[in-house]
Amino acid sequence: MRPTWYLRRLSRMGPREMATRAVVAARIHRWRRVLDEAEQAAVWLPNRRFLPVLPDHALAAVVPAAKARLVDTADELMAGHAEYFGVSRTDMVDPDWSWDPKTGRHAPTDRYAFDIPYRDEHAVGDIKQLWEPSRHQHLTVLAAAYALTGEERYAERVAEHLRSWWTANPPLRGVHWVSGIELGIRLISWVWVRRLLDRWSGAASLFEDNPEALHQIWHHQRWLAALGSHGSSANNHVIAEAAGQLVTACAFDWFPETPTWRAQALRQLDEQLHRNTFASGLNRELATEYHGLVLELGLTAAVEADAAGVAVPETMWLVLMRMCDALAAIVDVKVNPPRQGDADDGHGLIVDGAGAHRWSSLLHTGDVLFGRQRWWPLVSTEDVRTPLLGSLSDGARPTAVRPAERPTHLSDAGMTIMRTTGTTGEIWVRCDGGPHGFLSIAAHAHADALSVEVRHDGVDILADPGTYCYHGQPAWRSYFRSTLGHNTLELDGRDQSQSGGPFMWTRHARTSVLVANGSRWTAEHDGYARGREPASHRRTVHLNRDRGEVRIQDDVRAPTVRNCRLAFHLGPEVTTVLDGHSALLSWRDRTASLELPTTLTWTAHHGEENPPLGWYSTEFGHREPATTLIGAGLAGGPARLPLVTVLRFHDS
Repeated sequence: MRPTWYLRRLSRMGPREMATRAVVAARIHRWRRVLDEAEQAAVWLPNRRFLPVLPDHALAAVVPAAKARLVDTADELMAGHAEYFGVSRTDMVDPDWSWDPKTGRHAPTDRYAFDIPYRDEHAVGDIKQLWEPSRHQHLTVLAAAYALTGEERYAERVAEHLRSWWTANPPLRGVHWVSGIELGIRLISWVWVRRLLDRWSGAASLFEDNPEALHQIWHHQRWLAALGSHGSSANNHVIAEAAGQLVTACAFDWFPETPTWRAQALRQLDEQLHRNTFASGLNRELATEYHGLVLELGLTAAVEADAAGVAVPETMWLVLMRMCDALAAIVDVKVNPPRQGDADDGHGLIVDGAGAHRWSSLLHTGDVLFGRQRWWPLVSTEDVRTPLLGSLSDGARPTAVRPAERPTHLSDAGMTIMRTTGTTGEIWVRCDGGPHGFLSIAAHAHADALSVEVRHDGVDILADPGTYCYHGQPAWRSYFRSTLGHNTLELDGRDQSQSGGPFMWTRHARTSVLVANGSRWTAEHDGYARGREPASHRRTVHLNRDRGEVRIQDDVRAPTVRNCRLAFHLGPEVTTVLDGHSALLSWRDRTASLELPTTLTWTAHHGEENPPLGWYSTEFGHREPATTLIGAGLAGGPARLPLVTVLRFHDS
């Protein structure tokens, strides 16, 4: 990073965080000096055992469809095939853990971890391509395939990969020792690998009787205890670190430090789940994929602690229950949540095959642990994770009052969901009136204040384009998190919030929700209140259930007229014919009309690269062309003419 980035980053910290970071920096410097000696520092206890194991009924409860999907995925891995963020790998029989197949570069393996510029693609390649396989979540899939089939070839491959990784990545050397979230998730994978391989004759010799494994586990836990995330970085990363530490200290009770590590991790996870979660149950980062990640991590850790006989605070169960209720409140008819904020497809624990529905699985687990509310959507029960987790813990039934009806407005998060069903199918509308992300840097926020998403029977019509990338492609990173990259209004060519880097915002737009109910929403933000002539943007969205239409009115409050661009991003299934100020939309066997503000000049864009415009990212690392409609012109001034858009769904 350039020096200016460090100055901006420093400006987002308070004195306490600066002091803590200074202590951590000193510790990192000291560890470098004694690196060789530190590698010999691990001490473990005698008479090591692994508990708890899965009861027989847990594996028997996995439905045939989930088992078949898992085995299919495991067989692909056995053949050496895997895909990470849109990049296919064919070397997974014997992977090179430091090689990035996207750029063809190798990261250094013999350097002190904290001396490696891991964000520099020229130095290490795409760091996400390196980190993801080393979370070892493909190994939990292979181990689960062994547990369900008894075929030892899966277990043997797992053992080969673990021994290979441990040899190639000695403590504190290479890029896999840089980031705490990676260590935390990797530890969770190792615990579940050991559990799923318990009936294999080589399980103990791979883990508790293996000095190399013990050495690695101890150093992972020591790292997390000493160098974890804090301050303005204490978002989902600190949850992963605490969850990984707690899971490991409960299941691998093999070291003198284990009781201390376990107590610290339990306390930290309880505190950070509260800090990272609104009272309504939504994750404070307001990035839906991270809500899923944090919920997976929290559930996995709480179940592990409960199974080990550790008293899990009721406050922790309460937060996790509320997160399940919030997820149930915001999903559409296909049980898919909003596409808000950053998304990198991160998971806390993977024991299902490709194609398993993540959100249904989470709600299935929530039902087993907490009980479903009558308004929850019906979800598929064809997953592997829920019967396995549910066999280790009965969960909890916190005494707090739960919503009796499905919430439409989660006020603390500023999220409003309007929906209707009828002859035109479900119309689902999300309105964004919440804070600009979490903590001072709002790392995973987008400049999307007052944006809307509209779906018809689960199909994206007015879509949030997604995330696509983090590192190495700054133009694309900027586009997908920009104001123009969302269904909202841009003034004077500026984002509503000011970016200070790919994971930092130095100025946050403030949004106020004025009206929110099941059919009407009004909010405004101050993101353009800069300079001599400040301006504000107010938006009203009305869902007319009788007519099957969504009406959007945008008002710019400024003393003089301002240049504006109003964007509507259509989903990849939608075909668009633009004719002046109206557009005909079609998808599958349905159609809709979009009546656009007549005071703006409208153009359609599809898959443009310089600059990026007209794209949709289905998953991290993948993008595909989609149509974006841009209306350019003037807004504001004394007349304050509103910009009115009407989306009308047609009967089939």
